[in-house]
Amino acid sequence: MARIIYDALAEIVGKEYVSDRAEELFLYSRDPGTMDPKKPDYVVLPKSVEEVQAILHLANRERIPVVPLGGGLVLSGLSRPLKGGIVLDMKRMNRILDVNEKSRYVVVEAGCSQGMLQAYLNRNYPHLKHSIPDSPPSATIAGNILIHGSGHMSQATGFHSEMLNGLEVVLPTGEVCKIGSCSTTPYWFSRAPLPDLAGLFLGWHGTTGVVTKLAIKLYPNPAKKDVMMFLTENPDYMPDIISKVTGTEMAEDLNVSASQLPDYMEGLQLSLIYVTANTIEEIDFKKRTIRETLRSYINQKEGGFMFVPTIAKGRFIETPLREMTKFADSKKGGGFEYVGAIMPIELFPEAYRKGLEIAAKYETPYSMAVRIIGRAHCMMFAYAYAFNRADDNDRKKAQRALHESNIAALELGGIPWKAEEPAQKLILERMDPETSRLMNRIRAALDPNGIMNPGNWEVK
Repeated sequence: MARIIYDALAEIVGKEYVSDRAEELFLYSRDPGTMDPKKPDYVVLPKSVEEVQAILHLANRERIPVVPLGGGLVLSGLSRPLKGGIVLDMKRMNRILDVNEKSRYVVVEAGCSQGMLQAYLNRNYPHLKHSIPDSPPSATIAGNILIHGSGHMSQATGFHSEMLNGLEVVLPTGEVCKIGSCSTTPYWFSRAPLPDLAGLFLGWHGTTGVVTKLAIKLYPNPAKKDVMMFLTENPDYMPDIISKVTGTEMAEDLNVSASQLPDYMEGLQLSLIYVTANTIEEIDFKKRTIRETLRSYINQKEGGFMFVPTIAKGRFIETPLREMTKFADSKKGGGFEYVGAIMPIELFPEAYRKGLEIAAKYETPYSMAVRIIGRAHCMMFAYAYAFNRADDNDRKKAQRALHESNIAALELGGIPWKAEEPAQKLILERMDPETSRLMNRIRAALDPNGIMNPGNWEVK
C-alpha cells in the first residue's frame, strides 16, 4: 500500500518532488525546538493549488494524515507529523502575485518567505513595507499569519493576523474556498463586511485546511528610522512605562528585553522604542514627546535613556533584528525554543519574576523578551531557553523549563502562544467546555476523516 500511495503522489507532483527516503524523513521529523521528533511517511512539495487539491483528495480517500509546512521555524513542533502521514512542504508555492499600491496590500502564495517579500518590496516598491517578525528570512508569511504572529509594526497595528485581508484555502475534503473580499470581487482589500470565516484557519495549527494564497496589508515606509533605549531596574515600573510610551502614539514598535547575558545587563529591563518619520524634524519631535512622558522616571533616577552612537544604531534598527536573537545559540548546540505567552501588560512584574525563578531552578541563564501588541492592548512575553541539541539531557531540561513556563503563564492569566502539543493540552484543560466542544464540532464539519495535522488541538 505504501508504494501505491508513493506512486500516486509522484503522479501528482512529479517524482523529484516526493520522497520517502530515510534521510529526508529524518529532516522533516523535527524543528529547532525541544519537542521529540515524529517521522512522516512521505514528504511532498506541491507547485499549485490544483496539486494541493489532488493530494488532499487522495489523503482524504485513504485517510492519510496531512501536515502543512511553511519554513519549519515555528520552534514548538507544530509541523511534526504526530501520527505520521504526509508532510506538505509549501516552499515551491512562493510567488508574489499582486501588489496594490493604492489600497496597500500584497497577495502571495503560502510558501512565500518574509525575506522574499521584503527584498521584492525594497527593489520594486521602496515606499511600501510589511510588518516583519524577528525570525530568519526563510520563515513564511502564511506561517506567521496563521499562528497570530507579531512583528516590527505590531505596537501600532496589532497581531499579524489582524493585517490579513483574505485567504484561499483547500479544505480537507479538497474543495477550494476563498475568504474575504476576494470571494466576491477581483480585489483582496478586506475581510469586511462579509461574515468573517478567516477565524476557521487562524490559530488552528493546520487542523482545518491548507492555505494556498493570502493577502496582507502593506504600510508606508518612512524614510527615517531611529531607536531609543530606556533602562530601568524595577520591573514594577514597566506597565506604567509601556502605557505612557504607547499613549503618546509616537512609537511604531516597542520591545522590552531582560537577559543575564552579557553580565552588565543582569537585573535591568531594556526598552527599545522605535520611531519612524519622513523628516529629521518629525523624528526629533516624536523623540522629545517620548522623553517628556518618561520625565518623572528620569527625575527620580528610576530610569534613563542610553546614549547610542549613530554608528551603533544600525544593529538595533535592522529588520529582522538579529541583535535580539544572538542568545538563541548561546550554548553552541543549535537548540532554541521559547514560551511566548500572550497576556495583559499589567502582568509584567509577576511574569518577569517567574522567569527569574524558573531560570534559576533549571540552572540556565535567563532571557526574556516582550513585544507590545497594539497600543498596550496586550503583550507577547517570551521565556527563552537555549540548549545543546547534541546533549539530550540538556534538551529535556529545556523541555521541562518550557512546560513549567507554560503552566506559569496560564496561572498568571496569560495564554501560551503557538503552543506545542503538551501546552495545547494545558490550555484545553482550562478552556470553557462549551468552547472546546465548539472547536470539535467545527473540526468534524471541515475534516470528517480527521486527516489534518491530527494530534493538535485534540479534545478528549
